[in-house]
Amino acid sequence: MAMRANLRRLWHGSQPTHSSLESKGKSAPASKHSPIKLVVAALVAILVIVFFISNSATFSWSEHGVHAESLKTQPSKAQAVPVTQPSKAQTVPVTQPSKAQAMPITLTCSNQTSPICKRSSNLVSALSLTTPQQSPTCPAYFRWIHEDLRPWKSTGITKEMVEGAQKLATFRLVVLDGRVYVEEYFGQSMTRNVFTLWGILQLVNRYPGRVPDLDLMFNCVDQPSVRSAEYSSSTLPPVFHYCKDDQTSDILFPDWSFWGWPETNIKPWVPLMNEMKAANEEVKWIDREPFAFWKGNPTMGSNRQELLKCNVTNEQDWNARIYSQDWNREEKQGFQQSNLAKQCSHRYRIYVDGLAWSVSQKYIMACNSPTLFVNTRWYEFFQRGLVPGHHYWPIPENNKCRAIKFAVDWGNQHQEEAQAMGKASSNFLTEKVKMDYVYDYMLHVLTEYAKLLRYKPTVPEKATEFCLESMACTAQDNVKRFLLESMEKSTHVSEPCTLPPPFTSLELQQLSQKTADAVKQVEMWEQKAWVEQGNEL
Repeated sequence: MAMRANLRRLWHGSQPTHSSLESKGKSAPASKHSPIKLVVAALVAILVIVFFISNSATFSWSEHGVHAESLKTQPSKAQAVPVTQPSKAQTVPVTQPSKAQAMPITLTCSNQTSPICKRSSNLVSALSLTTPQQSPTCPAYFRWIHEDLRPWKSTGITKEMVEGAQKLATFRLVVLDGRVYVEEYFGQSMTRNVFTLWGILQLVNRYPGRVPDLDLMFNCVDQPSVRSAEYSSSTLPPVFHYCKDDQTSDILFPDWSFWGWPETNIKPWVPLMNEMKAANEEVKWIDREPFAFWKGNPTMGSNRQELLKCNVTNEQDWNARIYSQDWNREEKQGFQQSNLAKQCSHRYRIYVDGLAWSVSQKYIMACNSPTLFVNTRWYEFFQRGLVPGHHYWPIPENNKCRAIKFAVDWGNQHQEEAQAMGKASSNFLTEKVKMDYVYDYMLHVLTEYAKLLRYKPTVPEKATEFCLESMACTAQDNVKRFLLESMEKSTHVSEPCTLPPPFTSLELQQLSQKTADAVKQVEMWEQKAWVEQGNEL
């Protein structure tokens, strides 16, 4: 104890307490044991020196002397600890990996008519600041990425395959060392081209250094373009698109409207979902109109033309309220009647495809109202994670009106089950298709695709570099507003979700059977109800 006390006094620069004689102003007699004290002091000094050397204590020197906070090591429990023992928070070694830090993503527009692409070195180095961590597993629908790319697993993707797909694409995209180059073939004026490319730019900036070098063809029109039966395994062209069916081999990718759709005044996904969430909370399900609602352009496909027959008339009420949307007139009127957040006013929503799939699916299913989903051959990237009977109510293509009437009657009689279905679909969109997962899906599908390339991508001769400045600085009106509103403001501080493994053959069979059984169950309920009412058809 005495030695520890001496160490403390030496650490703080204090002196031993004087005798009572000194306190009274008298001189203390010289000790006859002073040689012994000198030996003890020498031993103490040696111990102190050994203490510092053994702990490798280092100091940072400056004009003002030693900074105590610059000590690099933490004393072990077995060692003598000074009175000013550091707290737990102070004993973390400075060699600990640095925490993840978000780097700002900025856009600076000059007065130049052709803005120059600026590349920030901060974004490129941001990944090195990320502390390794365990990321969550991606939603189950990510597993379909493996299935979409399976046709090229054995052959790989050659440059000839990619360039042979030019006639099926609207643009060619090349990413090299984090830079984006585009060769456009047609449709430059379509905002779906613009916003698809904008979304890819956001991905590159969000995950700097993570998007691999790649070369791909993208189709931005309504329908997929790669008909599987027309090609052999060695000639099948890889083309990215928004939807597909069982007869096409397009590689699925999130559609442009996640970043905005100016022609229809549909806002980017994040602000729009915030508005829809507020609208859902404003009008409770039980207080909504007890009918099925649909509003859209009826000229886009035969399914929509037939749906018009389900509207209420003086002779028949199929529990459906169908409204035609004239987009030209709506634009002239300032889109006053097309606010999606205000279309959650009915207990049930109807989804019906157009010329192919429709971007309206995600907006309809986010309303907290059960979606009456008219059967379609088309599907988009997240749709394969939906389960009939849980996320939506399946409606057959034939006898749509009768099926809609039964679904509404059943839901009004089983309100708890109906509300649970509406909540399940809404939760799926807000939790499993939030923008974090949209970006992660993009990253994973592009990464897995790049692994299949059998050549090193190069910049096409007619390609142009695309960047934030070249796209946003010269944009006008709603296009610019949506671009800026959907722009990522900083790099992402977390790792992307972990891509789950491919389906086994048995899992695919079980999934298909589960879907078929759920649809059949609903059909049996409907048939039984009509038989009981004496209306069997």
